[in-house]
Amino acid sequence: MSDSVRSDTAPGTRSASRRSMAVCAVIGAAVMASVDEIVFHQILGWHHFYDRSTSGVGLLSDGLLHTAELLALVAGFFLYADLRRRRALAPAHAWSGFFLGLGIFQLFDGIVDHKLLRLHQIRYGVDVTPYDWAWNIAGLVLLLIGVILALRAARRSGGGPAS
Repeated sequence: MSDSVRSDTAPGTRSASRRSMAVCAVIGAAVMASVDEIVFHQILGWHHFYDRSTSGVGLLSDGLLHTAELLALVAGFFLYADLRRRRALAPAHAWSGFFLGLGIFQLFDGIVDHKLLRLHQIRYGVDVTPYDWAWNIAGLVLLLIGVILALRAARRSGGGPAS
């Protein structure tokens, strides 16, 4: 293997921009999963990933979620290190991907896991409406930050929104 930089991943190329964004979106989603799991599952004890069974099954589901988020973090950081090694990291696109990953995970969890699949609620024994609004608005804000950063990065790299 050569240490030379491949032309399709050179900084400023469409491939480097997309790869930087995708890699950091994985890291962002894993970070948000970690925050959710640590804060809401462990510290506050408000819910488990799967609450429609026994507490033992809930703990098992939390362990599986934790395993998945750790694997995503490790894989994401290995891919990030590879981008850095190749000198192909596009930092502006990477930051946009990170925020997109945060927001996508948050909204997916709030809409799909909480409402469509009903795997769990944010909290039990209270009116969940304000929690749902706060959860989903926070996810939307993170997603919008990612979109704004992606548009700025595309404009700076001269590629337009599709970069």
